[in-house]
Amino acid sequence: MLDKLNRVYGKYKKELRLYWHVVTDHRTPRITKFFLGSAIAYALSPIDIIPDFIPFLGHLDDMILLPFLIWIGMRFVPKDVLRDYRINLQV
Repeated sequence: MLDKLNRVYGKYKKELRLYWHVVTDHRTPRITKFFLGSAIAYALSPIDIIPDFIPFLGHLDDMILLPFLIWIGMRFVPKDVLRDYRINLQV
């Protein structure tokens, strides 16, 4: 069980590094930087749309909004930029 958790953690860590490199690349469109930057800011912000202390609904906004912002942002990334970083980071 611990091995499986370590593999999942490693996968998410690589994906986060990929997002960071995509955001900081000069070839990335501003719209992608906006959406991925918004996702990172929202994840780190202590202010939520629905406060986390409300059972179920408090975490539901995080589970819907963050993947949506990442998905929208990654759609605008040029394929060559994404391919370069996936090869370099071995994601």
